Amino acid sequence: MSERSYASGSSDLPLIGRTIGEDLERTVARQPEHEALVDLPAGRRWSYGQLDEAVDRVATSLIQLGIAQGDRVGIWSPNCAEWVFVQYATAKIGAVLVNINPAYRTHELEYVLNQAGIRLLIAAPSFKTSDYAAMISQVRDQCAALDDVVLLGSDRWSGIASCDVDHSALAARAATLRFDDPINIQYTSGTTGFPKGATLSHHNILNNGFFVGSLLGYTDADRVCVPVPFYHCFGMVMGNLGATSNGATIVIPAPAFDPAATLEAVQSERCTSLYGVPTMFIAELGLSDFASYYLSSLRTGIMAGAPCPVEVMKRVVSEMHMTEVTIMYGMTETSPVSTMTRRSDDIEHRVSTVGTVMPHVEVQIVDPVTGLTSPRGSAGELCTRGYSVMLGYWDAPEQTAQAVDAAGWMHTGDLATMDDDGYVAIVGRIKDMVLRGGENIYPREVEEFLYRHPAIADVQVIGVPDDKYGEELMAWVCLNPGTALTIDDLRSFCDGQLAHYKIPRYLYLCEAFPMTVTGKVRKVEMRERAIEILGLGDPTAVAGVQARTET
Repeated sequence: MSERSYASGSSDLPLIGRTIGEDLERTVARQPEHEALVDLPAGRRWSYGQLDEAVDRVATSLIQLGIAQGDRVGIWSPNCAEWVFVQYATAKIGAVLVNINPAYRTHELEYVLNQAGIRLLIAAPSFKTSDYAAMISQVRDQCAALDDVVLLGSDRWSGIASCDVDHSALAARAATLRFDDPINIQYTSGTTGFPKGATLSHHNILNNGFFVGSLLGYTDADRVCVPVPFYHCFGMVMGNLGATSNGATIVIPAPAFDPAATLEAVQSERCTSLYGVPTMFIAELGLSDFASYYLSSLRTGIMAGAPCPVEVMKRVVSEMHMTEVTIMYGMTETSPVSTMTRRSDDIEHRVSTVGTVMPHVEVQIVDPVTGLTSPRGSAGELCTRGYSVMLGYWDAPEQTAQAVDAAGWMHTGDLATMDDDGYVAIVGRIKDMVLRGGENIYPREVEEFLYRHPAIADVQVIGVPDDKYGEELMAWVCLNPGTALTIDDLRSFCDGQLAHYKIPRYLYLCEAFPMTVTGKVRKVEMRERAIEILGLGDPTAVAGVQARTET
């Protein structure tokens, strides 16, 4: 009988049994003068001792404002030092930080404020074209739980950030906290309906951040460039908590992702680690002056949040000096990382898999129909269990029960395989799998092949309705500058390399893909737009869409 697709992560390091506040204070006690946080856009820097004092000022103010343990405090802001202060301050007093997507509009804001029962909202006054203050005013009367709003940069915030620290009040509150308490709500970027609020504990996110940083080899010599959003696990867990729990330095390159600002931060701050989703790395590599940046300080980092193209990964290793770059797999509901490549893995494993199971975590791959653990090498649904699985969706027990089974396994909805050595490869989403004329097609496989075409900078493959085959493939393509591509070019490139049914029927040239703020491609939206375009009639007559003739 073949071995089953199950693995558990061993470790010489035990799980951390502390709250986030306690863990920060341990790092502060060890290295109070070491640089903890650099906010480049604001030109400000904090040592660990200074960071802890700034956090304690905000924490004291929150207690004085009447924020009790378990109260929800919302944060609606792009990346900045104040975001970090609020993250650790709420943890120190046991308030539940609710991360609000910077891209939300009034309808989504109102939903989150009410669904989480946010009592205090801390927000930037505006960002880019979004007038946050005006949007808050529009919905505030419809949010019964919302008692107070504080805008960053206002006189009220200045008072909060500069108040005297009440050490006795903070100590009294800390004495009531448990590391299993809920401390954070993160709303999943749902593609249909309203998002769900994954509720996470100190234990969930502190340990995940620590073990990510530990496996990256973080010490106080590391400087971590974090261009990914704090509002998501990638920024606040893998970035902030991964750094502070291992004594490294957090570097904020810009309020939101900017490829030039990111590389400038790496260069000027001598960063050793860089984070990003694949589209971010593609944008950085695509800068016309990319070769002028001095990036030799880099050694490691994370490429995650979306499928990682092999060719892009190879360029990151060779041209950005990130020889120890890792790929990780996870989801908000699992704090987030479940599997990770290791720095010692050979290049093949680091470009073709999402690594092996994390310490103290279990993963298995199950048959989506029977629920039985699949044999090694067989595709099935990836499930994960352990300390990292969320406490549940906030105030949504039925949705929680649908995601986490009676045995504690989180069902990810991702299709994966596990090889004989325990390496996991993601082959697609259960919902993304295309069924064409009885053939199961995993878009990830087709995308990886198409990345090899010299004209293609980025590509996403989706299924669209077809009267004859049920579904057909459409490739959305972003071209490299100065190149061109036709559907006939694409077919010629694929002929003899891919089975005929895997060759896209439709080609759509675009400037960018519809994305979430965390860099995940919204394939549901792409399908909706594709169906609308194709429904207009002959696709060859629709601007931007090319179709090949069936043979």
